[in-house]
Amino acid sequence: MSDERATAPRVVHDLRPLLTDDATVPAGVVWRLTEPGRQLDANVLHLGAGQVVETHTESDLDVLLVVVSGSGTLEGADGPLALAAGTMLWLPRGSTRRLRAGGEGLGYLTVHRRRPGMQIKPAPRGDDGVRDVC
Repeated sequence: MSDERATAPRVVHDLRPLLTDDATVPAGVVWRLTEPGRQLDANVLHLGAGQVVETHTESDLDVLLVVVSGSGTLEGADGPLALAAGTMLWLPRGSTRRLRAGGEGLGYLTVHRRRPGMQIKPAPRGDDGVRDVC
């Protein structure tokens, strides 16, 4: 890919099928940003009616969540928040949350800083100057 193409804005996904009839969209990840060299990660997820993403905590990253279809509830430390298409949430790092889709399902976009890939690093040296083995 040319450098010019890599830096040019472009359409990466069409959400219209999810926005018009999310009953026909399978549950799970509908789309994932995969552009090389990106600084962000983004996903579009769909939960079927009544499906739940169990309680979890993101300890490293802030997440922006935008509801694109359906409805549901986010349960957090301050109690439940009603979710509907157009709702935009900031989920600060360290926050604990649980998502439950409403009767017509829930489609949402999440965006956060890209996690660095795993890197192989040399083992730290001990006090004696010898590399520690784990």
